Amino acid sequence: MSDKHALIQPNRGQKAISIHLVDKSGFAQWAKRLSPLQRAALEGQKFKGEGYEVGIVPDGDGWFAVGGVADTQSLSSWCMARLAEILPAGTYVLAEGEPGPALIGWQTAQYRFTRYREPKEPTGPRILLTGEPAAVGPALAEAAAIARVRDLVNTPAQDMGPAELEAEAEALAKKYRAQLTVTKGDALEQDYPMVHAVGRAAGRSHAPRMIELAWGDAQAPRVALVGKGVCFDSGGLDIKPASGMLLMKKDMGGAAHVLALAGLIMETGLRVRLQVLMPAVENAIAGNAFRPGDILASRKGLSVEIGNTDAEGRLVLADALARACEEKPELILDFATLTGAARVALGPDLPALMARSDDTAEALRAAGDGHDDPLWRLPLHQPYGDYLKSEIADLNNASATPFAGTIIAGLFLERFVEEGIDWAHFDTFAWRPSAKPGRPAGGEALGLRAAWHMLLRRYG
Repeated sequence: MSDKHALIQPNRGQKAISIHLVDKSGFAQWAKRLSPLQRAALEGQKFKGEGYEVGIVPDGDGWFAVGGVADTQSLSSWCMARLAEILPAGTYVLAEGEPGPALIGWQTAQYRFTRYREPKEPTGPRILLTGEPAAVGPALAEAAAIARVRDLVNTPAQDMGPAELEAEAEALAKKYRAQLTVTKGDALEQDYPMVHAVGRAAGRSHAPRMIELAWGDAQAPRVALVGKGVCFDSGGLDIKPASGMLLMKKDMGGAAHVLALAGLIMETGLRVRLQVLMPAVENAIAGNAFRPGDILASRKGLSVEIGNTDAEGRLVLADALARACEEKPELILDFATLTGAARVALGPDLPALMARSDDTAEALRAAGDGHDDPLWRLPLHQPYGDYLKSEIADLNNASATPFAGTIIAGLFLERFVEEGIDWAHFDTFAWRPSAKPGRPAGGEALGLRAAWHMLLRRYG
């Protein structure tokens, strides 16, 4: 687990190495101020001012750093991340201006998942100073939330099962004096029958559970967060191929996002009545596993025919969404690593967003674009709901058509959300297959910052 709390600090005149940020269009003019020796040093490093380039420039008995960015007038979250990754340990400060949004990437670039092995080349922290002290606290909290998602998703299922997700929620509840309620094992069968059906084959050691956390003023606007917590997904009796199981430790990425987002809400003291719901299960194979063709009851009372046991995430989310609606929230956000179709359509970087309200969808999109956490909205195209029809139940959990898999999954979930409730669904990958500056390969928060800044703007 990674502690980021020393990586950015208020500038109180500490001794620090200067960083100059330049862009390609302004590099030649900027370089005129350098000595011939300094210019030769940059030329030797093939530094041209392009994004993510890093140069070291001798300066008397010391040195300073130069970082290439896309535009010096519009810094991004990640523009200084490469500097944070490769500069020597030490304390740094911008020679001109303030890092602004780059405070986030400076921290996330130094994330390391070290639970199972120490880094091969351990280095000390790179600390960045800022002349905007008020920005430090929020940036620390946001980076810590990203690290929380990464840590939870990177942890394999042997150490991140339903019980461990419950322990994470319990720690959060204790820290912020929230109320925690957990229903698990056979006790789920009556109140959360689909959660029970999906998780029962994993046995007592990985017993399924519904984890519910409540926090905040009961008179404040009610906001519900729902996160898919499938801690490992074999596919059930419709078993995945071996290659399809390799990343299934990340199938609880929705729950990881919800835990991190709840932490931000409570840490900041946002004026909401918060409800967090995480159905935590392992979709395993045993003699009591649910089967293709079974008809499941649901908390809402709808009957669901099982067309595919590998479409289990929507089943557990459906019971959680039904529970959330009972509290009459004005907003529900759910996060889930739900469909491979979303990744085929949008790739690994873009969570698919579906929302009932155009205003909410636009607020989420704008928050994502404004904080380097983009989303892409897909429609809840109602005619596609016909693909979920069943001859013997209220609906089927899977469609025989190869088309519109992400939208069809969203329409399934919508059937369990009461009319009139503002609801948005994030189909997120929660994983980065290859590294980018500030964004190492592995577990990743995708959609977290978009949701957080929308909530902060709406309720802050």
